[in-house]
Amino acid sequence: MRTTGERQRLGPLAAIAGRSFQRYATYRTATFAGLFTNAMFGVFVAYTFIALWSQKPHLGGYDRTDAVTFVWIAQALIMPVATWGGGFQADFSERIRSGDIAIDLYRPTGFIPWWLAVDLGRASFHFLGRSVPTIMVGALLFDLRMPATAATWLLVVLAAYLAVVVSFGIRFLVSLTAFWLLDSQGVEQVATILGMFCSGMILPLVVFPGLAGDLLRGAPWAAFIQVPADIWLGKRTGFAVARGVAFQVGWAVLLLGASYVALRRAEHKVVVQGG
Repeated sequence: MRTTGERQRLGPLAAIAGRSFQRYATYRTATFAGLFTNAMFGVFVAYTFIALWSQKPHLGGYDRTDAVTFVWIAQALIMPVATWGGGFQADFSERIRSGDIAIDLYRPTGFIPWWLAVDLGRASFHFLGRSVPTIMVGALLFDLRMPATAATWLLVVLAAYLAVVVSFGIRFLVSLTAFWLLDSQGVEQVATILGMFCSGMILPLVVFPGLAGDLLRGAPWAAFIQVPADIWLGKRTGFAVARGVAFQVGWAVLLLGASYVALRRAEHKVVVQGG
């Protein structure tokens, strides 16, 4: 049972997430353009993977159908998980530069929960507006492997939302560097490159052998795409699913904890640019 205080905190956060959802829902043209881009890249990468898996039919333990399905899962998760960065970061960095962040630090909901609610609202819209249509386009054009049971679908949704939380933790820490650097764009660009290559966006992480593969699959970016995709494809079943979800939860807790520590230090290092 939730206490009255917990309900009072969760109510405003749910409203914040809802307003964030509505904000992104107004960008209908941008959503359609993004969906078209996802579809075009999905087709291009899918045929690239078909050619690769024709030469190496069991690369990384995937067959050709797995590989093509992975392409469309990755395309579907780009926006909600913010694989390339973005989301709240532009607003967050601008508020640090302007000094408006000082107001945010006194919000009764808590600073990090506020921005996490904003990001979850954004991600929820993109799951509906970008992820679902992207998968539908992929299923019309290619033979995709779909989850066989309702329980698997629920686990995929859980893993997808945990991917958003892990991504938020990384993006939040990156954005906090603006307290010291005043401009976090350089750090954000580095984080974007890491997100692309270390999440499975370019190639599934299962195809990397040896120590390099172990390091990539143990890094937080693996929670973005690889873990949800393996649950979707049935590569993780039984206890392996629990390990995958625990991996995501572990990184989420670690990154959010690091965010709280970094935020406490940042509060003593606030430099207002221009005033």
